[in-house]
Amino acid sequence: MHYPPPHHTEVDQNAIVQLVKAYPFGSILTAKEDRPYITHLPIIYKEKSAKPFLVAHIDANNPQLDTLVDGACATAVFQGPDCYISPTVYQSAQLPTWNYIIAHLQGKVRLLTKKNQKVQSLVDMTAFLEGEEASYALQMDDPKMHMYLDYIVVFEIEVDQMIGRFKFSQDKDAKDYELAKEALIRSQQKEVRSFLNKIIPSRRK
Repeated sequence: MHYPPPHHTEVDQNAIVQLVKAYPFGSILTAKEDRPYITHLPIIYKEKSAKPFLVAHIDANNPQLDTLVDGACATAVFQGPDCYISPTVYQSAQLPTWNYIIAHLQGKVRLLTKKNQKVQSLVDMTAFLEGEEASYALQMDDPKMHMYLDYIVVFEIEVDQMIGRFKFSQDKDAKDYELAKEALIRSQQKEVRSFLNKIIPSRRK
């Protein structure tokens, strides 16, 4: 039996890249001596000489650093929209399921240890995250940024494999497919205020 089913395997590299750019807060997975390490962090997609790269930085005290050495294998996981799909969504009789859009990017690690590399990576990341209508631009000579350079480690991953796990009812007929798509869109528009108020307490003045 083939797993995952071919219709849940995304082969369009452009679609995977769009996911990575739209949902840049991902996870870096590495391992050492059979022990897995994982850190959640913003990760920026870049291309150099038409080759895909990921760039990120972590706290210099993070124990995962023991695994982030030049040439080490690493996997970055990016998760887009996901939601429970009730059978009531469909026009035909179906079972409950969960739809999701996920990508795994694998490659080799290279540490960026030069000061100018660190600075450029932080400036580039800020510019990307601020977006096209940026209200803020991190300057190369920002003194506060330079104060913290010794407390982070910047690295890149030269991507050699992109794996898309896109499950959005591709095995259903056209009508049910569109109904599931609309359900996924609606799920992303839910009010999150009540949830955040429950888990993030207000700070007293």
